[in-house]
Amino acid sequence: MIALDHISKIFNKGMQNEVIALQDISLQIQEGEFVVMIGSNGSGKTTLLNCIAGAIKPSSGSIVINGNKVNALPEYKRSQWVARVFQNPNNGTAPDLSILDNFRLAALRTQHKGLRIGTHARFKKEVAEKVATLGMGLENKLSQNMGNLSGGQRQALTLLMSVMDETHILLLDEPTAALDPKSAALILNLAEKLNRDLRMITLLVTHNIKDAHRYGNRIIQMQEGKIKRDLSKKEKEALTVAGMYDWFG
Repeated sequence: MIALDHISKIFNKGMQNEVIALQDISLQIQEGEFVVMIGSNGSGKTTLLNCIAGAIKPSSGSIVINGNKVNALPEYKRSQWVARVFQNPNNGTAPDLSILDNFRLAALRTQHKGLRIGTHARFKKEVAEKVATLGMGLENKLSQNMGNLSGGQRQALTLLMSVMDETHILLLDEPTAALDPKSAALILNLAEKLNRDLRMITLLVTHNIKDAHRYGNRIIQMQEGKIKRDLSKKEKEALTVAGMYDWFG
């Protein structure tokens, strides 16, 4: 579970260019929830994800993950619970390494220093089986460099790599913004499947109203650093795309 208690974030506090990015956010997300977060640019969506991930510290309030208060934990220590996929497919992969070596690095992400996972036959078989579920034929090209793949292929592999270690929380920060519609649908369908199969918390930030309507079992609208709407599965099912567009009218 994620529990945010009165989270605020102020950049450049007390200066002329002070920005209040988050204002007194309290929020709980339970195991297995797929939360879609929407809002205009500057509404606080990415700042909230950054606070959860540990990329930035809140100015006030507390963050609890699986019963652990994590305010003081840096991003790399929170990685035992939290994985993140960014907008740019290149941010989640090492382009000069093979697909298999990228998966090896992902498997080492939360391991103790000094522990090594070799690309032996059993590990290669495990990776091939995971990659085969994408239906892209990449399971037969594990020696190919990641940088030679399309953006959609890299992002799909990044999503698979993010859950190599049974992550509890998956943060998706506009993961389809740089992709064509077909690739975007593949990524979001995969995220939905992983959420369902692994019962992980999934938090998706998107600007795409149709995707926000289609995916997830809860929707949060951010506005000026505050939560304007927080709708349950039943309330979300009653929404229409046209009605959601009216939120921004």
